[in-house]
Parts: sequence; structure tokens; C-alpha cells
Amino acid sequence: MATILPQPAPLSKKAIWSGRIMSGLPVLLLVFSATLKFLRPASMLETFAHLGIPERLSFPLGVLELTCTIIYLIPRTSVLGAILLTGYLGGAVLTHLRVGEPVFMPLIAGVLVWGGLFLLESRVRALIPLRRAAFPLPQQPPKMEATL
Repeated sequence: MATILPQPAPLSKKAIWSGRIMSGLPVLLLVFSATLKFLRPASMLETFAHLGIPERLSFPLGVLELTCTIIYLIPRTSVLGAILLTGYLGGAVLTHLRVGEPVFMPLIAGVLVWGGLFLLESRVRALIPLRRAAFPLPQQPPKMEATL
């Protein structure tokens, strides 16, 4: 017998637009960052040198960043994209921590990625309930004693 999960309540237009804006901000940041990695301006190469990242990784990192962002933008793969972006942004946090720099930008981007997805994606709201239990507790079958 299949268990039917409770469906989250429909969202208001205000919540939908909030989710779009929350998702759009990190997308703009990541697309801009990937573009800089492709164009390789002097400021980007200086930043790479400061962070200890070889210049030859500029293009592959840009491809990775843009690919994860595109996967996040496609509604059917948005959850996978958010997971991939979480890993990418986690690497950015570690890279900045390693050289003693603040990490608020990648952390804020990660929160916006998941916050926007929470507002737009019912599957995420079902998995991360804020007000109710996500899954009903299973009923315990009555204990049966064995007699020999």
C-alpha cells in the first residue's frame, strides 16, 4: 500500500514572486562570475593568484559554475541544480576561509538558492516542513508473542 504524502498549500502570488527574486539573485551573481572566468580580465587573474588557484582552471571553473546554474534554472532539475550549487559554493567558502577572507557572499548565495527553491518548489516544501510534520508517523503493528 502506497503512502500518500500531504501536499503543501498553494502559494500566493507574492510568495511566488519572492521565490523568483530569491532564485534570480544568485543566478545573476553566478552567471556574472562564470562570464568573468571566461573573459579572464586582469582583476580575475589577480584574484585567482591571491586565492592560490592556477589560471588554467579559470575556464573549467566557469564551465562548472555555468552548468550547475543552468541545471538549477530548469524546473525539472532545479533540486539537483541546488545540490550541485551547494557543493560549488561550499568550495568557494573553503577557498575564502583558507586565505582568511570573509565568506558571506557564497553563504548568502547558498541561502538564496535554497530559499528561492523552497518558495517555488512544492517537493522541497514537502521535505522541509516549517510548521507541520512532513510525514505521518508510521503505525506500530501490535506485538505478537510466539508460543511454542
